[in-house]
This record gives sequence, structure tokens and C-alpha cells, in this order.
Amino acid sequence: MSKSKLFQYAILWHPTEKQVKEDGAKSKVLKDLSTVLATDLEMVKMTAIMELAAEYKDQLDQIELAVRPF
Repeated sequence: MSKSKLFQYAILWHPTEKQVKEDGAKSKVLKDLSTVLATDLEMVKMTAIMELAAEYKDQLDQIELAVRPF
């Protein structure tokens, strides 16, 4: 079993060009900076996706996951 490492991540949402033109939508932070222990980047991604609100699960191509390992 590998040791857990410290990671920080935030979840961002970016509008499509159509959403920007029609609604004036802007990028927004869906989840503020969070700190987790995980064995690797894939585990951090899975944790973040599980925390994603249901209304954004069909817009995964507009989601950005910013991850910083330590």
C-alpha cells in the first residue's frame, strides 16, 4: 500500500460561447480550495467528481479541476 500524499483542489465551471452570448454567463468556482489526502491524482479526481453538484454532471466538458500536489 502506497503512502497518502497531500493535495489541494478546486472545481471551476466555464460557460460555452453560446451561454456567454445569450445569458452573459461567466466562469465560476463550484468548490473552493479543498485539502485532501490521496494516494494519487486519479483518487483526487474521483473525490472531486463525487462532490460535484448534480446540476453540473451533464456539463463535464465545461468543468475544470485545478489540482496542486505537495
